[in-house]
Amino acid sequence: MSYIGSKPADAVLETDDIADGVVTSEKIADGTITTADLSFTPVSNPFRNIIINGDMSIAQRGTSTTGLGNNDSGYHTVDRFKFVENNAPTCEFTQTQSTDVPSGQGFAKSLKMDCTTAQGSLAGDDFIYINTSVEGQNLQYIKKGTSSAESLTLSFWVKSNKTGTYIFEIIDRDNSRAISKSYTISSASTWEKKTITIDGDTTGTLDNDNGQSFEVIFWLLAGANFQSGTLQTSWGSRTTTNDAVGQVNLADSTSNEWFITGVQLEVGSAASDFEFLPTDVNLQRCQRYYHLVASGSGVNINFINYNTASNTTSRVQLPTTMRANPTLDITTGTGYYRAYRVGGTDDIDAFLLDTSRPNYMYFYDNSTSSGTAGDSGQLNTNNASSYLAADAEL
Repeated sequence: MSYIGSKPADAVLETDDIADGVVTSEKIADGTITTADLSFTPVSNPFRNIIINGDMSIAQRGTSTTGLGNNDSGYHTVDRFKFVENNAPTCEFTQTQSTDVPSGQGFAKSLKMDCTTAQGSLAGDDFIYINTSVEGQNLQYIKKGTSSAESLTLSFWVKSNKTGTYIFEIIDRDNSRAISKSYTISSASTWEKKTITIDGDTTGTLDNDNGQSFEVIFWLLAGANFQSGTLQTSWGSRTTTNDAVGQVNLADSTSNEWFITGVQLEVGSAASDFEFLPTDVNLQRCQRYYHLVASGSGVNINFINYNTASNTTSRVQLPTTMRANPTLDITTGTGYYRAYRVGGTDDIDAFLLDTSRPNYMYFYDNSTSSGTAGDSGQLNTNNASSYLAADAEL
């Protein structure tokens, strides 16, 4: 191109240099602007974290439970994270939803295990771990059991005064397969981020249903029958002696404590930033497995109907579709529940489950009420220890 006079200096054309309407789509030749020419920030895949409540922010059952360790397997505080023990070890722990978190990472809560009764010597079948379980229908996209099986990456923050080797394990409950990986807590009482990559497993397809396909495990202690072999660091048929080889004993001192938060399991060979979800979304996802209806005194449950003078029924509509027909999780005692009806009240000690479906449950009492057939009223809790929930946990 020829110029009259000197060549204009190179410059970047800014938006403000272009008058509105001068450049139209008709003036741009096909193919002139490509995707590579456009500046944009890609959006990460939503709900990429396979783990629900990995930031430990939801704890419907409560924030602290003591004396765990002797036939106490179950969910106690943080939703979706279960305390599991075997062989009734003599040690005990307090489990807490803690506010001790890694600084500057966006987390507000963690799960804490604090040893309150020590056990220096473990029996061969003793173990304690924390697990979370995943439905098979939520894992179909990892293509396990095919030649296209996806790698997974686990990331999490952990802290303990007990340094040394800890074990993370995934058990494929559909096919009795497993893989274990070790991680090291290097600095005592310091938050550390750990990242573990798990190769895809080309053997064993997962059931496409609402059952437990993956059990994701964080070991805390293990007797010889779970660590006398060789750590199974590749997918294979599960051998229990290979589960937790090298695992420290977190119960060997009452000074020991262990914290975890920011648990994320995702497809791929690299960890992305933790996927924070709005509280209401996270709560709803947890309520698929457990829904707290009422806790404490003076909390309304729902309406109550008198089928006969001494038989009452009540119905609870659940806020989200649960994983399966829920069972009734209830604390009972003298006068723990109160029915307010026309002309009086009835104190009720307990209820039994009548019928449940994934989005509702009916429960009844036929022993302690004394109203009139056809009456209806309001059902409330009536004691600080009253507790009623719907349970469809894995």
